[in-house]
Amino acid sequence: MNITLRQLEVFAAVATHGQVGRAAEALGVSQSAVSMALSDFETLIGERLFDRVSRSVLLNERGRALLPRAIAVVEQAREIELQRGGSPEAGRIRVGASTTIGNYLLPALLGAFARAHPSIIVTLEVANTAEIVSRLSTHAVDVALVEGPVSAFEIERIFWREDELLPFASPSAPPTPVEKMQWIIREPGSGTREVFERAMAQARLPLEVRMELGHTEAVKKAVEAGLGYGCLSKLAVERELELGYLVPVALPGVDLRRDLAILLLRQKYVTSALRLFLDHCRTW
Repeated sequence: MNITLRQLEVFAAVATHGQVGRAAEALGVSQSAVSMALSDFETLIGERLFDRVSRSVLLNERGRALLPRAIAVVEQAREIELQRGGSPEAGRIRVGASTTIGNYLLPALLGAFARAHPSIIVTLEVANTAEIVSRLSTHAVDVALVEGPVSAFEIERIFWREDELLPFASPSAPPTPVEKMQWIIREPGSGTREVFERAMAQARLPLEVRMELGHTEAVKKAVEAGLGYGCLSKLAVERELELGYLVPVALPGVDLRRDLAILLLRQKYVTSALRLFLDHCRTW
C-alpha cells in the first residue's frame, strides 16, 4: 500500500467541505484531480469512504473512523512544512466562537496573541453555538469557544471562565410583572437562548417570546426601541448600560450564571501553534 500525503489531504478536504468542487477550490486544484486522487485512495483502502448523494458526498462509517487519523497526519506534515527554516512557533489555527465570545472577548484576546506570536496565523469564524459545534465536529475549525451546553461524546469540553446573563429593558419601559414580560431573544441554536430558557423553566416562570433575532446587536436595538425585554451576557450590554441606553431588570430566583468553555475533538492532533493558543486562552 502506497498512500500519499496528497491523497490524505484530498480525503480530508472532501470530508470537511462535503463536495468535490469545494474541496478542489480549497486545495487550488481541478475537480478532476480531486476525484482521481479520492478514487485512488479508496482503491488503496479497499472500500468506499463516502456515500454519494446528488452533488454532495457524505462520510460513511469507515470514512468517519479514518478521518481523524488522516487529518492528524496532514496537520503534522503542515506543521513541519511551516516550521522548516522559520520560527518553531509558525502555524495556522482555525478558531470557531459563539457570538458573545467572538464579538466581546476574542478581539482583545486575539490581539494579544498576535503580538506574542506573530508567526502564527489565526482565522476566526463566529456563529451561534450549535453552528460552531457542527463546524468543530466536521473538522472545519480546530478549536471552539462557546457559551452554550454541549453534550457530544467526541467533543472534550474544558472549562474556560464564568459568565452571567443580564435581563434588561429600555429606560422608558413601564414597570411590568415578570409574568407579563414579552421577551426578545436570540434564535434557536444560540447558547445564550438555551441558558435563558433553562433558567426561566427552572424558576417556573413563563417565557413569552415576542421576537427571535439572529444577532446580539439586533436584540439590543429592539429592546432599546421599547419592543420588549432582553437577556444577554453582561459582556454584551456593558456599554449600553453605562450610557443609559438600557437598564437592568431584576428577576429574583432566576440563576443566570453559566460557564464558557473551550471545545476540542477528543482525537484532535494538537499542533504546537494550537497548544500555544490554548495556553494563551487559559491565562487570559
